[in-house]
Amino acid sequence: MTDHFADLIRDQLQASADLKLQVLGHHLEAIYNGAFMLVESLRAGGKILLCGNGGSAADAQHIAAELVGRFRLERAPLPAIALTTNASSLTAIANDYGYEGVFGRQVAAFGRAGDTLIAISTSGKSRNVIVAAEEARSLGIKVVGLMGESAGHLAPLCEVAVQVPSSDVARIQEVHITIGHIWCDIVEKSLFE
Repeated sequence: MTDHFADLIRDQLQASADLKLQVLGHHLEAIYNGAFMLVESLRAGGKILLCGNGGSAADAQHIAAELVGRFRLERAPLPAIALTTNASSLTAIANDYGYEGVFGRQVAAFGRAGDTLIAISTSGKSRNVIVAAEEARSLGIKVVGLMGESAGHLAPLCEVAVQVPSSDVARIQEVHITIGHIWCDIVEKSLFE
């Protein structure tokens, strides 16, 4: 192993750890509030909808899978839908209504008052995620946002906005999936222990 790559590995791991510690110091309450918004929706018979683009789409799918399958506990499945997974719907909506509507139209189709939308955008500026949050709000669906230091237009649409204090997309995404795991853990412990 060359010193250059050993330093790169060390620097990357340290940057990730430092950012997570910063989030711990300043965003604990928002993470807590987001978790219990999810718990309240599920306890009342609602579902969790999730959306995002690129790596955030993967995070949406990952979190939904942990809820529908399981995270740590053997338990009943929980209703969670990643709006990023149906290629036929995504391409039809994008073709007929424009890419900005790919998530909003699905929120209108699947969402009901009492549900919660997890809207993920590292920039807070993804127009299709913003449209989904606007649609959710119009239907009485609560919005929990995961974003980076630039909250863009997404944060004002969220009942709970977790802003990771970074502009480095990779670092933001690492924190987002950590928060997603924390939420899954709290949901399971709240509903099944």
